[in-house]
Amino acid sequence: MTTNDAVNGGGIGATETSFGIIEFLRESAGAGVSEVAAELGVSKSTAHNHLTTLESLGYVVRTDDGFALGLQFLDLGDHARKRHSLYHASVSEMNDLVETIGERGQVMVEENGHGVYIYQVKTEQGVQTDSHIGTTVDLHATAVGKSYLAFCDEATRDRILGDGLSELTSHTISDREALEADLAEIAERGYAFNDEERITGMRAVGAPILTDDEAVIGAISVSGPTTRMNGEWYRQEVPEMVMQAARIIGIRATYP
Repeated sequence: MTTNDAVNGGGIGATETSFGIIEFLRESAGAGVSEVAAELGVSKSTAHNHLTTLESLGYVVRTDDGFALGLQFLDLGDHARKRHSLYHASVSEMNDLVETIGERGQVMVEENGHGVYIYQVKTEQGVQTDSHIGTTVDLHATAVGKSYLAFCDEATRDRILGDGLSELTSHTISDREALEADLAEIAERGYAFNDEERITGMRAVGAPILTDDEAVIGAISVSGPTTRMNGEWYRQEVPEMVMQAARIIGIRATYP
């Protein structure tokens, strides 16, 4: 996003530029002044001024290759996730669930139409992919996301899915009618499968976290490679364990 785009959109140009720099540094794992200026469509002096200001505040650090994000963001991220009561309610239960299943587990909440992982835990054999705490994911392509969509109200679902469905793998459900049919089945049985829909070679089982009045406040899932997540264990035993954990987390979140 350029500075002009920010101004035309009604935002504060300088603030948009600073956050544009932060997002670019995150995506590029660091960059020099010239690269930042070219990416954002600003002058080198403007890019340099923003970078040095962010550096003085501790949000950017100098590296051999230019500038990178500083560790100050770790503190902000920790505060952001701890404001969710769901985080506190889910940690111990997710740890137990993952230890039993032996893979990787995650807790997700919806924010601005995307799923955000607020907690993740894995065993030694669990496969680490590109996701981590703070990762945002498309709801229609994940077990946690489909669990959430299946139990949210129609207006919320339309808001989230209104811009279309991205196709991440050949297994992603990118047709709205087909997705609605899948969500109806998920709502009936209480859990969702992700069969290589976000990452080829990975499967997951998810379940919604519901309050006493059946309001969905998040979702959990366990995921692993197709070589281990298969057969009756994957299709029947894991879903039962995931749903039970989600129910306990929902109770703890309702009555903290």
